[in-house]
Amino acid sequence: MGLPAALAELPIVVDGCALEAHTFTTPNFERLTTVVALSGLGCVGRGEDVAYEPATQLEHRSTAPFAHTGRRTFAEWSAALETMELFASEPENHASRDYRRWAYESALLDLGLRQAGTTLGALLGREPQPVRFCVSSGLGPEPWLAVDPALEFKLDARADWTADHIAHLHTLDRVRVVDIKAHYGDAWGLDPADARTQLELVAAGLPDVVIEDPPVDEAARALLADHWHRVAFDAPIHALADILALPPTGWMNIKPSRFGTLARLLEAIEHCAGQGIRLYGGGQFELAVGRRQIQELAALWYPDGPNDVAPGGYNAVAAEAGLPRSPLPAPTGAAGFGA
Repeated sequence: MGLPAALAELPIVVDGCALEAHTFTTPNFERLTTVVALSGLGCVGRGEDVAYEPATQLEHRSTAPFAHTGRRTFAEWSAALETMELFASEPENHASRDYRRWAYESALLDLGLRQAGTTLGALLGREPQPVRFCVSSGLGPEPWLAVDPALEFKLDARADWTADHIAHLHTLDRVRVVDIKAHYGDAWGLDPADARTQLELVAAGLPDVVIEDPPVDEAARALLADHWHRVAFDAPIHALADILALPPTGWMNIKPSRFGTLARLLEAIEHCAGQGIRLYGGGQFELAVGRRQIQELAALWYPDGPNDVAPGGYNAVAAEAGLPRSPLPAPTGAAGFGA
């Protein structure tokens, strides 16, 4: 699939670029992101670099801003980005290349839509819908359920989960996705033995949840023989080719920034729609416009999934009352991309 013609031909004038720093301190780490702000014709379009390594964010902020100006279509700008080196030095994590590319690509899209006085949905003839979301919080479900008993959850499996704990989660009946985290490596994921143990516990004890990022070795495939319809992948997915290289599943977690380009993102979405693979959106701990943009993409393509796109307030160190409830209203205008 190429870009839809209306999107490919969208004219965009760029006359300047600025970088905006964002920081959020948690009990365990300091989250840094960098917003790319492209200007032209009195408008500003923004996109967010969500690379996780602080050194990569600081490198971005110290790099000379995007110096390219002029008028091109969105497709021409996207093609030009393929030839541009956006890094002053090689990033620690290769995925950061996709994250930064997405920041510039989404800033260009946002700018072009604002200059045209339209939105992504209007341009493509898609009506945004209210967005169901799940809370993904290190606090666990209980503190949040005390605030709002209707909340749904996406949880990361932990090595210390027991069958009794799984039974407790089943009794709560509020968990919709469990991430086994078998594809993140040592920094974020479970080691292979723990991932296999948790996969077995979750598959047996939570029969209705989506199982995200399970291991795919021979032993794991045997455990999943009757469960592929409720398996999703996330961390390995940066393009359609990655989806095709994995076992067929009933679900897929779509994180737009992993794809780097809008064309690759839409190609994957179209493939999944054609194969009957259900989708839900994933977040990258965005601190600024990136969160609103992934909510808008969910509203346009997968509003009813167990979307991990909750408003940023759900990342708080303590459960707070008064936050927006699920589903989020369908975004309009400046809530995400466009006018």
